[in-house]
Amino acid sequence: MSKVALCPLCGGKSKIKESEGDISYQAVQDEEAFKKIVQLKKAMEKFKAKSERLEKELEELNLKWKEK
Repeated sequence: MSKVALCPLCGGKSKIKESEGDISYQAVQDEEAFKKIVQLKKAMEKFKAKSERLEKELEELNLKWKEK
């Protein structure tokens, strides 16, 4: 993930890149932020589904264990 900092000139959020001691700032566009948010939402949904599936599996294993 890119490093983000405030631009010293405009005060806006910017991606920073450092090469040969020089730091360059590139403004973060709303569309870029939107794409990242969509990616994060999708990742969270996958994690949530996997977590719920594992919880159900754990409950089933606990029930089987108690029956023995």
